[in-house]
Order: sequence, then structure tokens, then C-alpha cells
Amino acid sequence: MTDVLRRGRASLAFGFLVQGVAFALLVTRIPAVQDRYGVSDALLPVFLAAVPILAGVGSVTTERLVRRVPPSRVLRWSQPVVLLALLGVGAGGHMAGLGVALAAFGLAVGALDASMNMLGVSLQRAYGRSIMLSFHAAYSAGGIVGASLAWAGAHWGLALWVSYLPVVLVLLPAALVGSRWYVDGGEERAVPESTGGGRTVGGLAWLLPLCLVMTVAYIGDSTVSNWSAKYLQDVLGSSEQLATVPYNVYMVTTLLGRAIGDVGVRRFGAVAVVRAGALVAAVGFAVVAGAPGAWVGMLGFTLLGLGLCVLVPQTFAAAGRRAVERGGPGASDAAVARLNVFNYVGFLIGSPLVGALGDAWSYRGAMLVPMVLVLVTLVYARSFAVEPDRYGGGHERARTADVGRGSDGL
Repeated sequence: MTDVLRRGRASLAFGFLVQGVAFALLVTRIPAVQDRYGVSDALLPVFLAAVPILAGVGSVTTERLVRRVPPSRVLRWSQPVVLLALLGVGAGGHMAGLGVALAAFGLAVGALDASMNMLGVSLQRAYGRSIMLSFHAAYSAGGIVGASLAWAGAHWGLALWVSYLPVVLVLLPAALVGSRWYVDGGEERAVPESTGGGRTVGGLAWLLPLCLVMTVAYIGDSTVSNWSAKYLQDVLGSSEQLATVPYNVYMVTTLLGRAIGDVGVRRFGAVAVVRAGALVAAVGFAVVAGAPGAWVGMLGFTLLGLGLCVLVPQTFAAAGRRAVERGGPGASDAAVARLNVFNYVGFLIGSPLVGALGDAWSYRGAMLVPMVLVLVTLVYARSFAVEPDRYGGGHERARTADVGRGSDGL
């Protein structure tokens, strides 16, 4: 394995970690943001919905942009925008300023998510074995760090900008330096003009099953992030302090599952791992829905972390691989960008869906809906098949000789 690949993998993993920190710092301090700007409860959902919508726009724009510039360059400059927009959210004083900062954050996050997963998919192909889960493990680790920093800021009563400024001052230059070693996918960047650039991915029909799985995975994830505390306290009768634990447990088990998930893919194949993840997640929702008390409920959220954690990385990997098989060089980036949009679709659907069902029916019953949805993944598990380029289990292909170029210097 060349030093270029190793440096590329380490620098990209750091990029995923930085994104996890930034996103957690924003979403876990939403009440403080609301108080700072005087955002009403009626207006808050509008602001929150605008971020994933604009992120979808950013992802679609990135699909077109990478036909002309490498994804490494998109990632290099979108990550600082995300961090500066986060600081803008904490430092602003007027509603209009909040709107501008959140708009910049959303657009940049869409470009960042799309481009870093493009690089992850191409690096996995260069390695010739599953490494995609390790990148998302770094994101989970960043989320834990960001949530911990947010807790500390809230605990000590720090102003938002005071909490955010040291993080930005440390991570922004580190991310820029690390971006020097990003690795683009060699021949995949050299797409003949006659193919229409990234349009070699063709129609969306083959991608739709993976889009559905991505949506379902984020419905499950947003259910945990938005409703776990309320569910434990209001339905299972836990204390307010204990109600804060399930999301942390979920994040830790997500990190653990992703840290070892690549080994499972190499040993058993992507289809088996995705099926196992879907079944474990469905059992987790069933345990949560039927839990007699808070501790059993926390067991359910633990299972959810272990189950859901494998779905998103494997969905990106499958989309990139199948795009190359169907459309040839250059198709992978377009497929990843299109698939990434359904990340935000799931996020937009999940929380309102559970809330509406909980109010109209019951929150226990509402937990059964994402359980049924995640089982749909079993129907489409064959979409993750890696034949004939199967990773692991005696099917590992020869590593790619042309690993591409590192990104341009700063």
C-alpha cells in the first residue's frame, strides 16, 4: 500500500471527524441558538428545515461542479465555509444574520457531504477492500467530541461564540493543512467530454433502491436524535438526567459498530452485513416500542446504534461501485451526489413523521413505523452485492495500481 493512499485515507478520515464535530456543535445547541435570536417555536422548524433543503441543493450542485474540478478541491474549500458559518451562527445578533449563516452552513454541508463521500468511495476502490465504514466511524467520533464540547459550553453557561471560536480556530487550519493529502480517483476524473461528464451514471432507476435505503436509514437516525430523550422521559418515566443518556449511548455504539464494520464486510460480504444491520435495527425499534421501563428502552437504543450504523456507509459504497459498472469512469461521483440528497430527505421526514404519529396515536406505536421501514432494506439487500468485485472472503480483487493524484497544494 503506497504512502499516497495512507496519507489520503488519514486526511480524509480527519475531514469526516471535523464535520462530525461541527454538525454536533450546531444541532446540540439549537435551544441556545433559539434563545440568542429570539426565534419562536413556530418559526424554529422553518429554520431547521431550511438547512437540509439547502444541503440538498449543495449536493446537486456538487454533482455538476465535480465535472470540472476534482472533489478534493470542493471538499477543501467547503469545510472552512461550514466552520465559519458555524461561528457566524454563534456570533450574530440579528435574525437576518442567523438566516444567512444557516443558509451558508446548509449549502456548504451539502457540498462537503457529497465530496467527502466521493473521495471515500474512490479510495475504497483504490484499496481494493472495504474501508468506507472507517470514515463514518471518524464522523461518529467527531459527533461525540462535538456533543461533549456543547455540553461543556452549556454547563458553564458560555456564550455560543465563546464555545465555537476555539473549535474553529483549531479545526479550520488543521483541516486546510490536512486537505493537502486528499487523493482523487485517478482515471475517474478524466471523463471524456463526449460522455457528458458525470452524466455517465445514466437514469435513476437502478439507484432508486439505494436511495430508499438511505432515506430509511436517516429516518431511523433522526428518530433517535430527535425523540429518544422525550420518549424515555415522557413514555418510560425516566428522570430528566437519564433521558439525556440514550443519544450518547446511540452515538457510542454507532462508533463501535462502524469501527469494526469493515472487518465484517471483508469477512462476510456487504449483503450479509446490511441484512444483519437492518435486522438488529428492527429489533432495536421493537424493544424501544415494547420497553416496560427506561433501562430496557436504553437497550433498544443501543441496538439501534449497532444496526443503523452500517447502512449509510455501505449504501454510498454500493452506489459508487454500481455506477462504475454501469456507466464507466466518472459515473461514481454523480451517483454519490444524487444519493446524498436522500440523506436530507430522510432527515426531513423522520422527526415530523414520528411526532405526528405520536400525537395522533401513541409514541410507542410511532416507533413501530421506522421498524417496518428499516425492514424494507432486506428486500433490496441484493443491491449491495459486490459481484464480481467482491471485497473479502477470498474474493478480494487486486489493489488498483493507479491510485490517482493527491490534491493540489494550498
